[in-house]
Amino acid sequence: MNSRIYTGFVAHARTRPKENAFRYGACFLYLDLAELDSLDASLSRFAHNGRALVQLRDVDHGPRDGSPLRPWIDALLAGRDIDLEGGSVCVLCFPRVLGFGFYPASFWYCFHADGTPRAVLVEVHNTFGGHHNYLLHNGGERFNWAARPTAEKVFSVSPFIAMDARYEFAFSEPSDKLSVSIHDYVSGPLLLTANLQLTAEPMTDHGLARIVRRFGPMSARAWLLIHLQAIRIVSKGIRYIPPSPDPEEETT
Repeated sequence: MNSRIYTGFVAHARTRPKENAFRYGACFLYLDLAELDSLDASLSRFAHNGRALVQLRDVDHGPRDGSPLRPWIDALLAGRDIDLEGGSVCVLCFPRVLGFGFYPASFWYCFHADGTPRAVLVEVHNTFGGHHNYLLHNGGERFNWAARPTAEKVFSVSPFIAMDARYEFAFSEPSDKLSVSIHDYVSGPLLLTANLQLTAEPMTDHGLARIVRRFGPMSARAWLLIHLQAIRIVSKGIRYIPPSPDPEEETT
């Protein structure tokens, strides 16, 4: 199966007006949308839209109305002249554990039927209940893992970073190791770097139980750590910036 567990760490490093850095252990699920029913049937600790220790719920992603995810991403890609011709789509996200779900960033890896990558969708949530997508692609041509795609910031994430910003992304090909880097340039210079460094292991009941014992409810843990870092940032005198209204379009 393409689906697997990834464990490792997430790290942030802010450079101005005061330095702030952290590194925490983290776990993610990398789920092939075509394998969700098989995983649900073969694993007792994973459920797709059902009850289990670890879950993926369609209502948490994509159109967020509980409808199937694959037609949504295919339609979104088609609007940008990207046709996967039945190739796989895999979502890298936090697991929903014990019913709690929170997803600061999820990554959709979109592959053509010939196995070549064609796009990466970055799905972003903030703690105010908003969400937005950044679709990174090469006009339907092969997506280059060595490229550094960029996107103008249009969605408020941290209330301590201004909107006059540009993201620069870097992705590795998902394999035994996986990395994601996001550089946040604000009013010109680099302000924040966020990194994921992860290692794969098989998607098994034993593996799912182990990551829950090790990391607890990952979504709840991330939500708590984000707010603890906010307190730390405020204590350093970095000013609060009220969030901007969400953009009208869900995808940039």
